[in-house]
Amino acid sequence: MEMTEYVADQQDDQLISTDRQNGNFENADPHLNGYGNLEISEHCHSELLNDQADIKSERVLIAVAVLSAIFIVAEFAGGFIAHSLAIMTDAGHMLSDLLSFIISIIAIRAARSPANQRHSFGYQRAEILGAMLSIIIIWVLTAILVLLAIQRIVDDNYEIHTPSMIITAVAGVVFNIIMFAVLRFGHAHGHSHGHGHSHSHGGPQNVNVRAAIVHVIGDFVQSVGVLAAAIIIKYTDYKVADPICTFLFSIIVVCTSFWVIRDIYLVLMEATPKHMDYSAIQNDLMQLSNVQTVHSLHVWSLNMEKTALSVHLAVVNRNNAIATMKEANQMLKSRHAIKMSTVQVEPFEDIMNTCKHCRPL
Repeated sequence: MEMTEYVADQQDDQLISTDRQNGNFENADPHLNGYGNLEISEHCHSELLNDQADIKSERVLIAVAVLSAIFIVAEFAGGFIAHSLAIMTDAGHMLSDLLSFIISIIAIRAARSPANQRHSFGYQRAEILGAMLSIIIIWVLTAILVLLAIQRIVDDNYEIHTPSMIITAVAGVVFNIIMFAVLRFGHAHGHSHGHGHSHSHGGPQNVNVRAAIVHVIGDFVQSVGVLAAAIIIKYTDYKVADPICTFLFSIIVVCTSFWVIRDIYLVLMEATPKHMDYSAIQNDLMQLSNVQTVHSLHVWSLNMEKTALSVHLAVVNRNNAIATMKEANQMLKSRHAIKMSTVQVEPFEDIMNTCKHCRPL
């Protein structure tokens, strides 16, 4: 039996008929009517990939990168004067952050590059790779700093000028507070305004901004630790506090980066986004008129802000295929804030009830 399948892409509402592709216009869905009656206003005028959020993220990261560069120079100078390994490690930590910010800026710009035949989704995941690389940098540098701290303890080499150490540590705390404020309040939180099951009040934020926040939090905690170590050394002459500070806060930095790594893993594995309810989407599709069953439903993230979906809808009445596709796309857009969806409609057959590939997850 010949089966006519229709594919609808939410981006352009393009409707493709297998019969029309084969030149068999007589068997094609009469609703297409030579495509003359097909509404294409969304195809011509919709803008699904809004670059404003990415541009704002880029500007925020540039501002933070400039602040970081200024303080890195000052902190290296302060660490050299104070002979403090803790300050030097904090400066090295901030240097890795600066490199990470630069990588993130490049990644965000790459993500805005247009799609091509080789990369049909564009470079949306460039920012995911950039964030992953920035986290790797901080882990490697943290390991190096721990080794240096161990060497200082073994060599019992402590020549620390505590007043310079305290001044530099206080400056570090202030600078990190400023950078956190720029990142936290300078970047608007993207979130779904849909009122369905998948509404997320917190919303996914640009992953590179989130990675930058992790870096700044790590720097802030380390600066506080350096300040505490400086005060301890000044009043107790317990100079081993300098490398101990490096040990403790290196652990904290690695732990705080775990959550970003987890989200990167979910995106690269094309897992259902954590702010999306797979079962709710499936149930809503099942509730559509003319839909008998739903199968091959896939929901994944192109990056932390953009969600894509593909699904097969088996319908009772093939003559209403176009209306069913439009209804499904509109529901996905309004209720679940999924704008990039591909819906395939096909006639229902009894074998679908027993086919293992057609069973819902």
